[in-house]
Amino acid sequence: MADLTTNLAGIQSPNPFWLASAPPTNSGYQVQRAFEAGWGGAVWKTLGDPILNVSSRFAAVGFNGQRVAGFNNIELITDRPLEVNLKEIYETKKKFPNHAIIASLMVEPQQEKWHEIVKKVEDVGVDGLELNFGCPHGMAERGMGAASGQVPDLVEKQTYWAKEVAQTPVIVKLTPNITDITVTAEAAVRGGADAVSMINTINSLAGVDIHSWNTIPHVAGKGAHGGYCGPAVKPIALNMVAECARSPFINVPISGMGGVSNWQEAVEFMLMGATGVQVCTAAMHHGFRIVEDMIQGLNYYLDERGIEKVSDIVGKAVSKYSDWGNLDLNYKVVARIDPDTCINCNKCHISCEDTSHQCIDMLKDPSGKSYLKVREEDCVGCNLCSIVCPVDGAISMVELPNEQPPMTWNERQAALQATAAQRLDV
Repeated sequence: MADLTTNLAGIQSPNPFWLASAPPTNSGYQVQRAFEAGWGGAVWKTLGDPILNVSSRFAAVGFNGQRVAGFNNIELITDRPLEVNLKEIYETKKKFPNHAIIASLMVEPQQEKWHEIVKKVEDVGVDGLELNFGCPHGMAERGMGAASGQVPDLVEKQTYWAKEVAQTPVIVKLTPNITDITVTAEAAVRGGADAVSMINTINSLAGVDIHSWNTIPHVAGKGAHGGYCGPAVKPIALNMVAECARSPFINVPISGMGGVSNWQEAVEFMLMGATGVQVCTAAMHHGFRIVEDMIQGLNYYLDERGIEKVSDIVGKAVSKYSDWGNLDLNYKVVARIDPDTCINCNKCHISCEDTSHQCIDMLKDPSGKSYLKVREEDCVGCNLCSIVCPVDGAISMVELPNEQPPMTWNERQAALQATAAQRLDV
């Protein structure tokens, strides 16, 4: 089997699967159960000054029969005393010395506050620290979490304060509630971060009960925005990981999270630059033992390809990710429908006719049997028909040969500008 061990900025782990800082890592009992199930590491639920949580904290957004396509929460950081958490961290690390335990931290943006909590937490033997600059609800209203994470100067300053006294690697957890996550990632690097993690949850309102008119969830008839996570946020998270991974100014390891539910999605994050992944919603939905399938699947994937170490796949797809202006305008694909597989449900025709480029015709053969055919000269290769088709393999996207050389938008604009300059010279 392949070597699944990872090294994130000096934090060793038996595999790349960590539990994220969240309800599943609220206590020593839970983290120990997770390690027994096979998780390689855990980021302890965020520690800080004592808080009070409300009752009725979670909500899920279902879609097309899936009960938890997205997950919303209005829970804050730990409401357990710091001393109790520290005692349990010490006991858990002593029992599982080869598993990674990272303490998530959140305090007011004051130097002495960061110095105090970093020293206390490191005294119990954690492997690393994760500075929580991401939570968008509750704590942000007190100037912490995303309120700090949206201000690059505060990210840099607080990272620097933590690094002044830290003896273990410092990971900075970034908020996605910002226009460009690379700006705050760069600020974290300037502050001395050893790694960054992303994404934290996204500002959200899960829903409104159309009968009672209460928000979902609600607390005695009142609601508030919460943090959104789960499968629905994965494309957003993957993009942000990729943007940071391809930035020359963010030269630190990345811990990726946001909708990771299985080993395939973990591989996607690692191919896009994450050293490992953190998981929350999937564990809350299905329990800790999902990691067994994740480990088994990842092992099979690597062995099948003759890859000896999981670290060998990190970042392998980053070079394939670029800006729109660098895409080849002369590349051409078209849709082709397999008549032997097609069930004539007409979903492709309806989607194309109503919302795309009207290039799928409904025809009849000599016997009067209906069939669908793509007019390839009008097809723009948008992929919509293959996406809505309910039958795998019935519609294929086929690359057409092109005699024209590759030409990107940026190259085209440069050529036009060069031509215009030549005309001016003449």
